Amino acid sequence: MKNMNEDKMNMLNNINSPKDLKQLKKSDLPKVCKELREFIIDIVSQNGGHFGASLGVVELTVILHYVFDTPNDLIVWDVGHQAYGHKILTGRRDLFHTNRKKNGISGFPKREESIYDTFGVG
Repeated sequence: MKNMNEDKMNMLNNINSPKDLKQLKKSDLPKVCKELREFIIDIVSQNGGHFGASLGVVELTVILHYVFDTPNDLIVWDVGHQAYGHKILTGRRDLFHTNRKKNGISGFPKREESIYDTFGVG
């Protein structure tokens, strides 16, 4: 599924893990946050889901993965709905369009889905 903002996602398209994110300059992080926010809005507006909580923590999500050594440093989300950006930055961007669909990725952290998900809910 091609997302309507794909051409605008120059930085986000190159982030498949926190390791990729760490290669960027700090001055690039606001652009990553903007692209991540637009990506979440685009997909959730097509497929449904809870995006308010994830949109509220975009900058937090980016900086946590930029500063800490995830998955060795564990991130615990207040609510699972905050984890959309986390999922996208941890290798599930290309699957995010399946979020909350049958046989798709979970709408919540899920330990079986990624080594970056430190607990499961939902």
